[in-house]
Amino acid sequence: MRVVIAEDLALLRDGLTRMLEDNGFEVVAGVEDGEGLIEAVERERPDVCVVDVRLPPTFRDEGIRAALEARRRVPGLPVLVLSQYVERVFAKELLADGSGGVGYLLKDRVAEIGDFVDAVRRVAAGGTAMDPEVVAQLVAGRGPARLEELTPRERDVLGLMAEGRSNQAIAAKLVVTEGAVEKHVSNIFGKLMLPPSEGDHRRVLAVLAWLGE
Repeated sequence: MRVVIAEDLALLRDGLTRMLEDNGFEVVAGVEDGEGLIEAVERERPDVCVVDVRLPPTFRDEGIRAALEARRRVPGLPVLVLSQYVERVFAKELLADGSGGVGYLLKDRVAEIGDFVDAVRRVAAGGTAMDPEVVAQLVAGRGPARLEELTPRERDVLGLMAEGRSNQAIAAKLVVTEGAVEKHVSNIFGKLMLPPSEGDHRRVLAVLAWLGE
C-alpha cells in the first residue's frame, strides 16, 4: 500500500515513515507543505495520504485545503488528517462529499501504533476513522433535528461508526451481540432516511448526518 505523508516537522515525518514501513506500507513521498502534497499526489497516485492539518507558510489550514484540492484532482483519494486539536469544521469538510476514504485523528493518537495503522488501513479501504475525542466533542454538541429520533444506544452505535469501527468491534465495545448492533445500524439508517446502497456508503452518510448542525 503506497502512502504520501505531508508533515512539516522532519522528525515526525520520519517517524511516521518508519512506523508505516515497519507495518508493510510503502511511503512513496514525504513532503513538508501543501503544494508538495498536491504535486506528490499527481505524480505518485498513492493509495492513501497522511496529512497534517496545519502546514507552512501560515500554519492555519494549508494542510486541509491541500488535502481537499488533492481529492478534487484525484476523486476518491483516501486522506487521513492529523491535528493537534479538535477542529470540527475540518472534519465536516473532509466528509462533505460523502464518498468515504477519510479520517481525522489527533496527533496524540499516533503513539498508539496499532490504532493508527488500523486507521490508515481503514481510510485506504474507503472507510472513515474519526478520533474518539472528536466523536466525544461532537456528541456533546447539538446535532441535527433528525438525530433526535435516535435512542441513546443508537447514538452510541453511530458515534462508534464515526470512529470507523466495524459492527463486530462495536459489539465488543458495547458488550452486546453483533446481531444487536446490526439491528441498531438498520434502525439508524431508517431513521436518517438513508436508502440502501453498495458497500459502506450509507455508514459514511450516517456519519455526515451526525456531524451536521
